[in-house]
Amino acid sequence: MTDDPADDHADEMVLRDLAPQVLGALVRRSGDFADAEDAVQDALLAAATQWPSEGRPDNPRGWLIQVGSRRLADRARSESSRRRREQEAAVLQPAVPPRVSGDDDSLTLLFLCCHPSLTPASAIALTLRAVGGLSTAEIGRALLVPEATMAQRISRAKQRIRASGEPFRMPTGSDFTDRLRSVLQVLYLIFNEGYASSSGAQVERLELSGEAIRLTRLMHDLLPEDPEVTGLLALMLLTDARRPARTGDDGHLIPLSEQDRTRWDQARIIEGVALISAALPQGRLGEYQVQAAIAAVHDDARLAAETDWAQILALYGLLERMTGNPVVRLNRAVAAAMVNGPQAGLELLVDLDGQLTGNHRLDAVRGHLQEMAGDRVAALHHYRAAAAATTSTAERDYLRTRASRLATPTAG
Repeated sequence: MTDDPADDHADEMVLRDLAPQVLGALVRRSGDFADAEDAVQDALLAAATQWPSEGRPDNPRGWLIQVGSRRLADRARSESSRRRREQEAAVLQPAVPPRVSGDDDSLTLLFLCCHPSLTPASAIALTLRAVGGLSTAEIGRALLVPEATMAQRISRAKQRIRASGEPFRMPTGSDFTDRLRSVLQVLYLIFNEGYASSSGAQVERLELSGEAIRLTRLMHDLLPEDPEVTGLLALMLLTDARRPARTGDDGHLIPLSEQDRTRWDQARIIEGVALISAALPQGRLGEYQVQAAIAAVHDDARLAAETDWAQILALYGLLERMTGNPVVRLNRAVAAAMVNGPQAGLELLVDLDGQLTGNHRLDAVRGHLQEMAGDRVAALHHYRAAAAATTSTAERDYLRTRASRLATPTAG
């Protein structure tokens, strides 16, 4: 067995990258998601056991598919049903070379995991399990759900897909457009939960944001001409670039206006700007492209005071017309306050109470704008209300800090 940790790490990365491809190939052949996943796990275990001593094969993907196929064949032979044996005999076919573009099995698997019969929570869990390669325990920890509960959620998701009878193939026509929208939404939600955890003590969960970026890169590799896929990848990179400056040494949140921008990841900013610059001229504008453009304007400012808020306000106006999302209105209100004064921002929030009931961000934005307007009493009230409503420990502490500054007579 090799004693070189670099070799072991390289094998681990190869296995992680190939797992969704192998799973897709076996699902395509067997037609059974659960059986194929069990076979893939057996193949990965065999590789982890044999490769360190025997060396990585020249065609690791073909090796894994062959081993997985044997496991499926063993399972088929153990079945008493003749029909079942005949159906799964197809897995004995020799391995085929990887497909390209939209026919890639990994992409097909990602689309299957975002089946319309699944809730977003189930689709996220199944995507992280089947395509991301995370264990059930890892997913449970990342999403703050007990492992047993997560196992049940993933099992039910597989059963729903099996019950749907959907064949393992890429959707076409309008079905493809609808499913692609679901896939991008799932990846977007995974990234957001990783970048800014909605609950718990952690500010961020790098395993989620990193996995979302990895899977979106996979999507972009397979659909390089789709501007919304490109826009989503650009948005993730431009947002994640600020991560090193989002927290202080003690872990407290630092708002965008106060971050040390020299700590931002310039390589990610350059890549993100290049991606969105390539997507926008294609003339098929979508919400992820607009969000990426907003992120690019923020990242382009060397100092917070140099931010082009007028451009950001215009982009948020466009985004709100595209989506009708009340959370976009919240962000537009902040931009309006920066351009036209806090009262302009507060006026945009008037009709949001019924749409964002229970969302702490509405109170947080109101507190911020009231503080800008000099109304300390109103700002204190809204900061405290937001702190009481949020389930994120880091956000709660930040909001309480803002409130305590206003409650102190000497606060500026």
